[in-house]
Amino acid sequence: MMSQDADRVKRLVAFKEKLAKEIEELKAELDETQSTLDIVNSMLLEKGFKRAEVSKEPAEKEAGPPEEKAMAPELSPEQETAAEVVPLKTSSGELLAILHIGRDSLHAFPAADKDFNVNTPPFSQFLVERVLVKMQERDGELARAGQLAADKIFSYNIAREGDLVREIYVKNADADRLRELRSSIRWTLEKMHEKTKTES
Repeated sequence: MMSQDADRVKRLVAFKEKLAKEIEELKAELDETQSTLDIVNSMLLEKGFKRAEVSKEPAEKEAGPPEEKAMAPELSPEQETAAEVVPLKTSSGELLAILHIGRDSLHAFPAADKDFNVNTPPFSQFLVERVLVKMQERDGELARAGQLAADKIFSYNIAREGDLVREIYVKNADADRLRELRSSIRWTLEKMHEKTKTES
């Protein structure tokens, strides 16, 4: 009898621990969702928010980041609704940027308190040359081979204010590329942020 009671208590303790863990995970998820909502609200209220010019033609290969500084058209209410809003954070939870991920496009907006300089590694060397340019080149080859329509070629645009990144925009990216871009942008910005903190 005592053995059965001990087993029952043991199972209850394990169940209690499981419930406590689930509560902690739900609280963390709720906190992150609230944080994202606060960020979106602040973005909607922010004045003079700069967006990248969205070119209808694929950008040419460049040795460094594009020089665009123009304002892009605002996203339509339908596009805003359809977009998935994803915060990019450091491993310690510090906000780096906000992503708006659409069906085949992505907008990355650096956090308001972050200044990411295009000259800070690994922005040009990795994100631009090894990720964005390579994706564009692969699609260019497919288009030349008649396997991809010209208006479906991957393209990117980077809005800058001086040397500071204000927005990264890509279009004609499938689900796999969107996942890769999300990971690559987060990694790049975190490395840039670490380097900036070290130098300051």
